[in-house]
Amino acid sequence: MSFASLVRTLPPRLATGAFILNSGVGKLSADQETAARLHGMASNTYPFLGKLKPEDFTRALAIGEIAVGTTLLLPVVPAAVAGAALTAFSGGLIGLYLKTPGMRREGSLRPTQSGIPLAKDAWLVGIGLGLMADGLTDRVSSTSG
Repeated sequence: MSFASLVRTLPPRLATGAFILNSGVGKLSADQETAARLHGMASNTYPFLGKLKPEDFTRALAIGEIAVGTTLLLPVVPAAVAGAALTAFSGGLIGLYLKTPGMRREGSLRPTQSGIPLAKDAWLVGIGLGLMADGLTDRVSSTSG
C-alpha cells in the first residue's frame, strides 16, 4: 500500500472502523430484550437465522462487528481487504432495509421514518466500495510504474 493510498483511505477507515467497533463492543453486553429484538428483525429478513438463539445471534453479530471494525482500523490491512469486509457486512444491513416490511415507502427506495436507521447504512456500502477501488487501483498503478 502506497503512502498516498494510506493517507487517502485513513479518514474513512478510522471513522467507519471506530463506529462499527463501538457498536460491536456494545452488543457484547446486550440484555435479553435487545438480543430478542435484534434477532427477531434479522431472522424475519433472513429466516435461516431463526435457528440461532437470540443471545448466540447477538454475540456472533457483535464479534462480526468487532472484526470488521478492527480490520478497518488496522492500516496494515490492505484497503481492498478492509473494503471487501465492510462491503459484505454493510450489504447485509442494506438487505435488511430492502427486505423488511415497513422500512421503505410503498413502491420506492425512499425510507419511511422507521427505515431511516437502516437506510443510512448505504454510506457504509459506498465507503467499502471506495476502499476496494482504491486498493485495487493502487495495486495496479504500483505494478505498472
